[in-house]
Amino acid sequence: MTGQDEGVRLQKVLARAGVASRRASEDLIARGRVEVNGQVVREFGTRVDPARDVIRVDGARIPPERSNSYVVLNKPRGVLSAMEDDRGRRTLAEFVQRRGERLFHVGRLDADTEGLILLTNDGEFAQRMSHPSYEIRKTYVAVVEGAMEHATLARIRRGITLEDGPIRPDKIRIMARERDRTMVEITLHSGRNRIVRRLFDAVGYPVRQLSRTAFGPVRLGRLKPGEVRDLTREELGALLDAAKL
Repeated sequence: MTGQDEGVRLQKVLARAGVASRRASEDLIARGRVEVNGQVVREFGTRVDPARDVIRVDGARIPPERSNSYVVLNKPRGVLSAMEDDRGRRTLAEFVQRRGERLFHVGRLDADTEGLILLTNDGEFAQRMSHPSYEIRKTYVAVVEGAMEHATLARIRRGITLEDGPIRPDKIRIMARERDRTMVEITLHSGRNRIVRRLFDAVGYPVRQLSRTAFGPVRLGRLKPGEVRDLTREELGALLDAAKL
């Protein structure tokens, strides 16, 4: 928080962020539902620095107005996680070329994996989202060969040792099982190369199809392959918290 003659009034910041009208924002403040840097604020005249102060309403982070872009793409199968390719293969640039700004991808999915990938022009955000120390959870739906036994599921839950070290999922469950294939949902925070495919190969159930359906709090939802959308205020706020930005 800043001095009385500096910064921007808190209710104005909330209104600009789309939380509520200025008058409704004053009501939120009066009811003790707004925090600035961990402290409940009840004074309408409070001034803040939107770029530096951490503002929350009902515990949810309210990101400041940002000049950067944060985009969700449902990457189709067969598309490279790259913005250009000297061999003429399909890349992510195909789906965001109309946006005008120059974007780059956060992490990558292999060409045969479809689903959720983030793009941004915020370098620090991208670096932290990709760094293993922040342990951002990613959820995948895999269709594997064969009817997976519950003993195998239990083995995966305990953890598997691969050539580059052990891996243990945060969550795993069978969604559907047939005689020749099983649909499995798996959540993990590792960013190691082809980790989901290698994990299922190690237990004898090769992956036929793989899609990433969530990245932290961001879910694919009804976004169709090739479609893009901007992150919502709530999603961006949660990711900024996860990345300690």
